[in-house]
Amino acid sequence: MKALRAFWAWLREVSGDDAYERYLAHHAAAHPDSAPLGRREFFSWRQATAWAKVKRCC
Repeated sequence: MKALRAFWAWLREVSGDDAYERYLAHHAAAHPDSAPLGRREFFSWRQATAWAKVKRCC
């Protein structure tokens, strides 16, 4: 059971599924005086930054 949980945590990390949780942990440690982004705002921000560099489709 412990190995399965470790595998699941690893899989979430490499796939980016735990990105919001990691963001919240970082924000609490580095920026305790400001409110973090909500889940929707965070994912919108991530999508915008990921696709900002794409200038063409092919």
